[in-house]
Amino acid sequence: MSKPRILAFAGSTRKESFNRKLLAVAVELARQADLDVQHIELADYPLPFMDQDLEAEQGQPENATALRKMMLEADAFLLACPEYNSSITPLMKNVIDWCSRKESGGGDLSPYENKKALLLGASPGKRGGKRSVETVRSILGNIGVEVFDKEFTLPGAGDAFDHLDQLRDVEMVDALKAIIKSFSQSMR
Repeated sequence: MSKPRILAFAGSTRKESFNRKLLAVAVELARQADLDVQHIELADYPLPFMDQDLEAEQGQPENATALRKMMLEADAFLLACPEYNSSITPLMKNVIDWCSRKESGGGDLSPYENKKALLLGASPGKRGGKRSVETVRSILGNIGVEVFDKEFTLPGAGDAFDHLDQLRDVEMVDALKAIIKSFSQSMR
């Protein structure tokens, strides 16, 4: 049996994003758990805001086609969900929306059907990005993704990483490892 293919990305392009840092730690732990992870940076796939008039005039943007193809090829997603003003980032929503469109135009949820997702969040606040994780859980669940019942949120993210962008708290590392292990076992 082949290893599950995981597509991993964070809904932020900010260089010092806590969610990008958390995702990098999670990707390394997932690889140690013998998962086949493709970690991408959304900054490498810039997209205009989803607009059906633009789509009708110009077709699907090349980067949307590329992201959609990666989603179609993946068995699951590992997503870090930044929280902006108690919700998800426009970037995260835009990627979800563009990838729900066929290259020829029109809606098509096949990149999300029969997929699983593990959600992460990090925030300097006390909830650790919980609201954004809940919102992404709702969106993905409504479009056919089986979102893993456990999630990992990191409160106090401003002080959570060392100078090498690794988590300082061993208990947090152990908790993240345990969730990734459970997620991996759920796909086998």
